[in-house]
Amino acid sequence: QVQLVEQGGGLVQAGGSLRLSCAASGRTFGRYRIGWFRQAPGKGREFVAAINWSGAFTHYADSVKGRFTISSDNAKNTVYLQMNSLTPEDTAAYYCAAGTGLEPNEYWGQGTQVTVSS
Repeated sequence: QVQLVEQGGGLVQAGGSLRLSCAASGRTFGRYRIGWFRQAPGKGREFVAAINWSGAFTHYADSVKGRFTISSDNAKNTVYLQMNSLTPEDTAAYYCAAGTGLEPNEYWGQGTQVTVSS
């Protein structure tokens, strides 16, 4: 079982930055990759980025490459998503997930809202 808790959402102006965090716990979380997904109002859930705990594996959606950076802190059992150059199109609920695939999605956090104003 894996538990995931996201923090760091909020309201930011276009061009600004936010950092999301995902704290993982549970007996087996170390076996899984951690990913971020997002879901905008009226749209389906979209993959954003993923990482393994060593940091040797990272994978990004084309829409965020060069703007978002995913990182892991093993000492804190936490994965971060640094989001720069935000646009209103990045407005969504952001979810942390754990799993074994390229876009890990077996366990989910509760989500955190990111709103980018123009």
